[in-house]
Amino acid sequence: MSKIKIYTQNELLERRCDGGRNVRFSPSEKVREVLRKIRVTYNRVRHYYPTGKDLMPAEWDALPTTKARALVEIRKDIESSYQIVRTAVEDLLMRGIFSLENLNNRLKRAGGDTLNIAFEGKIAEMKAQERIGNMMAYRVVMKGIERFAGPRVPLSGVSVDWIRRYEKFLLKEGKSRTTVGIHMRHIRAILNDMKRCGKILEAQYPFGRGRYEIQAGEGRKLALTLEQIGQIANYEDGTEATAKYRDYWLFLYLCNGINVADFVKLRYRDIVNGEICFVRQKTERTTKTRKEIRVVVTERMQAIINRWGNPSRPDSFIFPILDGQEDAMRRKCKTMYFTRAINKRMKEVGEQLGIGNISTYTARHSFATVLKRAGANIAYISESLGHQDLKTTENYLASFEREERQKNAELLTKF
Repeated sequence: MSKIKIYTQNELLERRCDGGRNVRFSPSEKVREVLRKIRVTYNRVRHYYPTGKDLMPAEWDALPTTKARALVEIRKDIESSYQIVRTAVEDLLMRGIFSLENLNNRLKRAGGDTLNIAFEGKIAEMKAQERIGNMMAYRVVMKGIERFAGPRVPLSGVSVDWIRRYEKFLLKEGKSRTTVGIHMRHIRAILNDMKRCGKILEAQYPFGRGRYEIQAGEGRKLALTLEQIGQIANYEDGTEATAKYRDYWLFLYLCNGINVADFVKLRYRDIVNGEICFVRQKTERTTKTRKEIRVVVTERMQAIINRWGNPSRPDSFIFPILDGQEDAMRRKCKTMYFTRAINKRMKEVGEQLGIGNISTYTARHSFATVLKRAGANIAYISESLGHQDLKTTENYLASFEREERQKNAELLTKF
């Protein structure tokens, strides 16, 4: 029996999301229309998605049981269209981000036959979710694809050979292995969506063992020693700007290597029983469970708050970077500007101290590596960083592991 027949008006598949509001989807009940559509109802608002198939009423009635070859092919196509909508709805519900706008953006990607359209749909989805950083990242990758292969790249043409040629193109442009990896992971995410909705087959999928495997980027030594961090903490050049950005950098380090995007959003109400409690912006929309990070407010952190923070009121931001009136794009721009300001000043500090380049990433990596050097369990470090798996944490600690191997190798020659 066809899926079109199963989900009749009396047998709507019902799901719950967003505080118990209903999402229903089924083949259109308007069987007298010539153009057959799939209907999605959400909060009593109906959207209709065409299957692209025209049938007379009698043909539609016969569709579930007919053996006529032409109608069987149409039935399969309608079932495929229905499955694409159903899969999209279920995926958005599972991730807790269902809305008709997000569904429209998802189906725009699924409905296109080019990689470019798929990227455009993803970018629109990220914008609707106010995930501006991700939106900008996908946009950068899409522009790279269009420099390489133009504005219409058929999904069927994205083969292992195509991916390898794109890799060579990026390397020839001077991109690092890390940047190449970023491009490939974004393409893989798009193709995973296309595979789920049936736009490409498993045999066409270019990633994985025996096909194209995304290489890890070159490791960079980003972590500092406690001695170097102490030098930074005590550094003065007589200017208020250096003191302020130095203290902001120290706060990032002491606050579990917090990302700047999370730092600028901290409010006084996030301090509970002497601990800062926050959820990483990077993962709050992409995981099923809300993973809260807790950081004890040390004396040094409190001193930085007292020196540079806003007056203490529950709803106030701790630090005067945002004012709360920004939309998502403006908030992202302010965060990027603030990050550049810290990095510019800390680069100068690093040069003066002979440490080398210091950035906000250095603070995060140093937090993880200092704990590892002190014997902390990697699972604790991973939890403190807000990572979703230990592999990510191990990548952070790669430079430390290299240092340990070097040190142990030298011990073997002391005879």
